Amino acid sequence: MRYLTSGESHGPQLTVIIEGVPANLEINVEDINEEMFKRQGGYGRGRRMQIEKDTIEIVSGVRNGYTLGSPITLVVTNDDFTHWKNIMGAAPISEEEQDNMKRVITKPRPGHADLIGGMKYNHRDLRNVLERSSARETAARVAVGAVAKILLKQLDINFYSRVVEIGGVKDDAEYDIQTIKDNIDKNDVRVIDDSVAQQMRDKIDAAKKAGDTIGGIVQTVVEGVPVGIGSYVHYDRKLDGRIAQGVVSINAFKGVSFGEGFKCAELPGSEVQDEILYDAEQGYYRGSNHLGGFEGGMSNGMPIVVSGVMKPIPTLYKPLNSVDINTKEPFKASIERSDSCAVPAASVVMENVVAFELAKAVLEEFHSNHIDQLKEQIEAQRQINIEY
Repeated sequence: MRYLTSGESHGPQLTVIIEGVPANLEINVEDINEEMFKRQGGYGRGRRMQIEKDTIEIVSGVRNGYTLGSPITLVVTNDDFTHWKNIMGAAPISEEEQDNMKRVITKPRPGHADLIGGMKYNHRDLRNVLERSSARETAARVAVGAVAKILLKQLDINFYSRVVEIGGVKDDAEYDIQTIKDNIDKNDVRVIDDSVAQQMRDKIDAAKKAGDTIGGIVQTVVEGVPVGIGSYVHYDRKLDGRIAQGVVSINAFKGVSFGEGFKCAELPGSEVQDEILYDAEQGYYRGSNHLGGFEGGMSNGMPIVVSGVMKPIPTLYKPLNSVDINTKEPFKASIERSDSCAVPAASVVMENVVAFELAKAVLEEFHSNHIDQLKEQIEAQRQINIEY
């Protein structure tokens, strides 16, 4: 399973092509749109979330509600493109029109791809960089993850995500899965403990008032993953390594951990390793889940617990110092429309990125020409944990 996304932030559309989804999988576009809607929500989002109502159109690979086994193409139309046709259109323009082009960017923003991308691809208008490096691309990745989640749900693998911290305000208690299930989307900052939600909103409001931004930590929990997905044999087949790469590739993410994560550095081994137990009905299991569902780069049957760190968004309404690439004079950096905090939305993005990486690993592990074939093999894999 693989995918490719294309499209610019203010271009006409985002396009996704997904290859490798088994045939005969029932796909309801509304299930994808539900994930798209959640990505646009959350306290701290900017005005664009009111302009763009992201909805998916399926244009190939699905017939009468079922996948064909051929590549699936998804399209997200950018409604705001009507205001950007002259700036972002594909048609050639004259030198005079180039000289009079509006919204040319020559002042790179600290923390963005603007300056380095301009150097790498020899662009003198840095809009050529920021239009693609924009977090707008995560809309396409959420669409891919939504398809992956539909697939994995058929295998009784389910996903839950939450916010753990925003701007230093924490909800980092170790909740059981049922508590997380019962409290998903309970509030607009996606925390379980409602008592800290207003503190987080206050932090976001203060940052917005100051023209600043804040980041945080988000967590994804995956329930029902069979034992043995991934591999200890090769570094590039370790499932936790793949998930880590996927998470850090999300715009503004600067760190990832599993289970107790960085806390393991301060704990003795007796408080980090998970004791192995056995029950005739469920097979092998662990007495705890400090390692977040992984041993040796493979799933161990316990819930997978992934945490990701999102830095503050680098576009500030109180811009930092920069240098004009044409004049080399110091300036305040350009300001593009942005959010003061996108951590709640980032939890949705990370959940869907993890879903794709897991679905990809599952489809590599088992024969999967059609969904019934895959279901049979997953069930046989679960029996190994009992019979071994």
